[in-house]
Amino acid sequence: MSNAKNLIDTKENEMKRAYYSNTIDQFLNDSVSSIIGELSMNHSNRSLDELQTNAWKKQIEILKDQLNGLEGQIYFEFAIPRMGKRVDNIVIVKDTAFIIEFKVGDGWYAKYAIEQVIDYTIDLKNFHEGSHCIKLIPILVATNAETIINELQEIIKHRTAAKSNKKNLQEVINSFITENNKSIDIVSWENSIYKPTPTIIEAAQALYKGHDVKEITRSDSGAINLSKTTTCINEIVEYSKTSKAKSICFVTGVPGAGKTLAGLNIANERMNADENEHAVFLSGNGPLVDVLREALTRNEVQTAKETGENKTKKEAAIKANAFIQNIHHFRDDNLLSEKAPIEKVVVFDEAQRAWTMQQASSFMKRKKGIEDFNMSEPEFLINVMNRHKDWCTIICLIGGGQEINTGEAGLEEWIIALKEHYSEWEIHYSNLITENENYLKQTELKDWLTINANIQTDLHLAVSVRSFRSEKLSDFIHDLLDLKKDSAKELYQEIKFDYPIMLTRDLELAKQWVKNMSKGTERYGLIASSGARRLRPYGIDVKNEIKAANWFLNDNEDTRSSYYMEDIATEFDIQGLEIDWACVAWGANFHLDDLSWKYQNFKGTKWQNIRKEIDQSYLKNTYRVLLTRARQGMVIFVPEGSDFDKTRPSEFYNGTYKYLKELGIPELE
Repeated sequence: MSNAKNLIDTKENEMKRAYYSNTIDQFLNDSVSSIIGELSMNHSNRSLDELQTNAWKKQIEILKDQLNGLEGQIYFEFAIPRMGKRVDNIVIVKDTAFIIEFKVGDGWYAKYAIEQVIDYTIDLKNFHEGSHCIKLIPILVATNAETIINELQEIIKHRTAAKSNKKNLQEVINSFITENNKSIDIVSWENSIYKPTPTIIEAAQALYKGHDVKEITRSDSGAINLSKTTTCINEIVEYSKTSKAKSICFVTGVPGAGKTLAGLNIANERMNADENEHAVFLSGNGPLVDVLREALTRNEVQTAKETGENKTKKEAAIKANAFIQNIHHFRDDNLLSEKAPIEKVVVFDEAQRAWTMQQASSFMKRKKGIEDFNMSEPEFLINVMNRHKDWCTIICLIGGGQEINTGEAGLEEWIIALKEHYSEWEIHYSNLITENENYLKQTELKDWLTINANIQTDLHLAVSVRSFRSEKLSDFIHDLLDLKKDSAKELYQEIKFDYPIMLTRDLELAKQWVKNMSKGTERYGLIASSGARRLRPYGIDVKNEIKAANWFLNDNEDTRSSYYMEDIATEFDIQGLEIDWACVAWGANFHLDDLSWKYQNFKGTKWQNIRKEIDQSYLKNTYRVLLTRARQGMVIFVPEGSDFDKTRPSEFYNGTYKYLKELGIPELE
């Protein structure tokens, strides 16, 4: 089959990613009006204003002038799925792909625009299979800016973008092309798989803006799995609606499979399905709720501004706060009223963490002055939704095999509540719940489910989509913490080139490393255990509470943001969230003593041993959370300790440092 025929066959597939795609030669021959017509037609699902059309026109005119004489391929409005955005142009010439962002009319090279085009480039490098091993060059075209001399090596390393105006774009392009290198195979590049793994913040923003979950997730088995689960839940909701039934779904998933993403997607889809339906995403993770709400609010205000609307932050927050709620606020609101809530569809994130009757009763008595509260949290939450006269659906996202905190009920309490009080509800559950010991221990409950509920294999998310750098990172951390030294060493050798991990006893060196590794707006920060109290002499004060929204969302010029590495996020702040690069500070509360971990709590002026096995498991899990929060890589800072301070002797740190080195983790020079 000829190359031309291949290009025709891939055209339909590629047009889903780009609004216009053609050879440079054909682009030069196409009229401006026909190109704008094609762009407009593919843009038809979103509002199109005169400003956008004029920008395209100017862009086309400049590119027709500047690409004359070059051979290759050009794309307009190429999708960057993870970010739910589109880059203005990608131009492929010989051995190089140029990622081009236009700022029509600008007379300067704005910092935010440079970071924007670097972000697009890094996204392609990380998530687009055909772009992993080719030369990608970010170019910012500020049409009216002055000509400047570009630092070629810094641009090739993606530490900055090439800067061009409307008159010297071809000159800039030619400066990066290597004549003797093998040209990029256009057909192969166009057909390669895109595997974006958005952070939960990026995913929430993109879904909220109206993007389909397929647009922002991997196009391989992970996306298929997620789509099947979404379809299955939507079918259950629609069935409940038409048959006026009350239903509950239990969704399971492997670590990193995207349960939270699936829940957000369902809540978002159902929110837009029917104005009388109302859907809400509920989570007991306070920082996650705060960060997502603030991210959606800021995004909505910015989008309104770009389209000429006048929307206040307060107006945007009302909508975001209705979409994502703290489960405890939802519970408390419904304690005050006997009426059915406005929501017909509710998604409970980490539903296994709901409280037992004893914990709920104790809390209600102490905090709410309710003396006779006699329901577990799962029973009460089902009771609230059961107030609806006609139909409703509860979606429970269940994590399995996790050590749970005091008073948290696990899945059993949900099943008991249904069995004893709400057996008329339609129950749909993932097959893993009865097949895997991590979910239900009681045989009696498994047997009851088998007889009285509907098994749905599509309610299990079986494919991990979290770690794009290395799927095996969590396995490595698991073995590291379980002191399985030999298997941890083997796993480290498998991941070390994809997922850099470094070790140091110099905090400033650690901070410099994460800064140097970060590109564009990639987020980095300093994280530590909430119990690592004696990191304070190093300027790491874990008792100083942060505002999670500022830490995770503010830019690198804000002292409250993670970028400044002055405020420290603990496991409570960062659980359920991620950053790109982490500096993990290791405390004396969890350290290696001979051949076993030592578990400690700092009280008053000295350390006390933690003896309860369950409390030890919580502390180990704290470090599991910290060591799996970075998407791209991390540096572990283990202090030297002090011979003059009995609260942080060097013996509290040396064993841990030696162990991490023996696993093969290199020291920073």
